[in-house]
Amino acid sequence: MKFRYILTAAALLGLVACNDNKVFEREQYKNVFGFISDADNMNSKVFSLHKAESEGYLSFSMGGTNNIKQDVVVNIVEDPELIETYNRNNFDQDVSKYAKPMPKDKYEITSLQCVIKAGQTGGVIPVKVRPAGLSPDTTYLIPVRVDTYDHCEINPDKCYLLYKVQTKNRWAVSDGTTSYTLRGKRRILGDQSELSMPGTKVLFPLTDNRVRTMVGNEAYEANEETLYRGAMILEIADNGKVKILPYRDVQIVQLDNEDPEYPNKFYIEDDGFNTYKTFLLCYQYTFEGVTYVMKEELRLQFNPDDEEDLDDETVEE
Repeated sequence: MKFRYILTAAALLGLVACNDNKVFEREQYKNVFGFISDADNMNSKVFSLHKAESEGYLSFSMGGTNNIKQDVVVNIVEDPELIETYNRNNFDQDVSKYAKPMPKDKYEITSLQCVIKAGQTGGVIPVKVRPAGLSPDTTYLIPVRVDTYDHCEINPDKCYLLYKVQTKNRWAVSDGTTSYTLRGKRRILGDQSELSMPGTKVLFPLTDNRVRTMVGNEAYEANEETLYRGAMILEIADNGKVKILPYRDVQIVQLDNEDPEYPNKFYIEDDGFNTYKTFLLCYQYTFEGVTYVMKEELRLQFNPDDEEDLDDETVEE
């Protein structure tokens, strides 16, 4: 009797295992789609300020062992509540870090429908972006989610997307990663002794020919108070000549004839081994009641093959 019980239990275990295998096979073979995104369901795209309008894509991926046998029609909608949820979950009460909806006049989703064709593993919806006027200090998001679809399943974790728009120009990217090496000399106005100022400086794109950075070696912080009192603008002409301007409140005077080694110029430098973007700057500024004269070299090593917007007229060897 005991032997027969053991056989029955074994048979039941075999049946359960067989059913589990069938479920697993069905899960493998079924087609499931969703937005292509990274962490926080976000997908970032950098747009050049040298172009009035550029195109990006909201992309879908279709999974499954076999390709779909018929077209899948996916309809999406914009959903601002997705940004509110993202801000609450990531920043709570720190409103200064909140992402903002992309201004309506700065983009166009060309269609709210995507057709993933039979036999294909994905599809896209084009987005036209007009980046001029966007601030490098703001996180801009286009929030979309799937509204309706047919013929397959959707991945519930990938049913919405936060499309992040960033900007760049020839000298910097708005994500805060463009760090130039600083080799500077600073002296107090009226004093002849100069103090060496090594370090780094982060540059941010403002327009197609303007970048922003801090004066001297003043510390950068991503808040209005710091930027208003200590940031400057570098405006670069087609011939590489640089015009230095206050970002807002800082008192700054460009010195074009102070030192011929610092002629307020930008150029591309090739030393035979590496290529650098280089600024040679000279200016006078007042910070917290003290006036300084600053001479500085800013250099950033880069690969010219990775650049799409370089002006050959500013290249020097």
